[in-house]
Amino acid sequence: MLDFLDHMDRFGWAVMLGCIGAEDSLRLRAECSLAYAAGGFRRAGVGRGENLRVREDIRRDEVMWLQTEVESIEQMAYLAKLELLRLALNQRFFLGLFSFEGHFAIYPEGAFYKAHLDRHAGTSDRLVTTILYLNDDWQPGDGGELKLWTVAGDQVGVFVLIEPRLGTLVSFIAADHWHEVLPAVKPRMSITGWFLQR
Repeated sequence: MLDFLDHMDRFGWAVMLGCIGAEDSLRLRAECSLAYAAGGFRRAGVGRGENLRVREDIRRDEVMWLQTEVESIEQMAYLAKLELLRLALNQRFFLGLFSFEGHFAIYPEGAFYKAHLDRHAGTSDRLVTTILYLNDDWQPGDGGELKLWTVAGDQVGVFVLIEPRLGTLVSFIAADHWHEVLPAVKPRMSITGWFLQR
C-alpha cells in the first residue's frame, strides 16, 4: 500500500498488482458473468442525468451499477478493501473522500471507450477513479488495455498501457488523467468506480 500511495503522491496515478487475491477476483468475475447472462447489464452512456446518451462512436461497454442493499459477500470483501484505501488516501492527502460509487463493466469483443476524463462537466464529486480487473488468463493480444496519459491534463504526451489482468487495481485523479480503453479482442471485465467528495 505504501508504494501505491507514494506513486499516487508523485504522479497522480498508481497500479497495484494482486490487490485482490485470485480466488476472490474469480468469485467477482463469476458474479459479473452470471449477472450479464441474466440480462442485468445495460449499454453504458455518455453524460449524466437528462444529458445521458448512448454514443457507440465513443463507448461500447455495458454496465451494472453496484447496489449497496444487495451486496454479495464478494462485493462486500472488495468494498472493505476499498474502504481501507479510502482511509489511507484521506490520511495521506487530506482529500475528504466520504463514499464510493461503482459498477461492473463488460467490454464485449470489439468494444472500446475513447479518450476521456472521469469527471462530468459542471461537477466535482468524483475525485479518485478505481478500476479492478477481473480477466483471468489475460494474454498480450487480448486487447482491452487501459491507455493512461501520465501527465495531468495531457492527452498527447507520455502514456502507459496497463494490462487488464485479474486482481490488478488502477487508481488516478479523476479530473486530471485522460485515459481510454483499447478495443477488446475477447470479453473484458472490471469493476470501475469513484471515491466521492462532498
